[in-house]
Amino acid sequence: MAVILTADCKSDAIRPRTRPGPAYSVIVPFFNEQENVRPLLSELRQTLDALDDAYEAIVVDDGSTDGTGGALREVASDWPECRTLAFDSNRGQAAALLSAFNRASGEVLITLDGDGQNDPADIPRLLARLENADMVAGVRAQRQDSLLRRSMSRLANAVRSRVLRDGVSDTGCALKVFRREVTGAFIPIRTLYSFMPALAVAAGFRVVEEAVNHRPRRAGKSKYGLIAMSWRPLIDMIGVRWFLQRRTGKEFV
Repeated sequence: MAVILTADCKSDAIRPRTRPGPAYSVIVPFFNEQENVRPLLSELRQTLDALDDAYEAIVVDDGSTDGTGGALREVASDWPECRTLAFDSNRGQAAALLSAFNRASGEVLITLDGDGQNDPADIPRLLARLENADMVAGVRAQRQDSLLRRSMSRLANAVRSRVLRDGVSDTGCALKVFRREVTGAFIPIRTLYSFMPALAVAAGFRVVEEAVNHRPRRAGKSKYGLIAMSWRPLIDMIGVRWFLQRRTGKEFV
């Protein structure tokens, strides 16, 4: 069965929008990424300021033990459209995303990682594709990771696509844009980032892919070990398949 998020996040269950807000809500989770905070958010602000519509940026400190939280607060203090959300302990990327989704006001949500490997300059191109879709998932065309990590990711993507039939080739890419209503399809599992497209497809939303830039890390270390990359998504995939079979009445074999 899928790993369900802890009760700490139950109060952050996704609620329907109740008031007008900006066109875009950009959500970036951070965990021990102190050296990447300022360079990434500087790029992100430049990209967002160039858009024609109003936006908000929600940056999440997922219980960091370095100076990430302080760096986020410092950036937000000089960026009116940016606000911070902080956890007192590390809850994981999925909990960070779900909490931010609950607080977001935008008609369109945009997600990217806090490690700096996603390029904010790709966001306008993904937004353009949203004209004929409900979700646009980034695909890392030239991944800047080790051969072993790339090989494991290709295998995991192939198995997931075969089992869940989501038609997406790279769910590990955090850069995604989607309409607000798509969040209603998500469920609180620890590896939610890997299954957002599959859940969206099963709920009847239109999901397309777009090639995006993938950059080497400037600093810091990956928070996803190779062992966790293999067994956690596998366990959650079994749970997601069961959930989708119950939701759709279709067999996933």
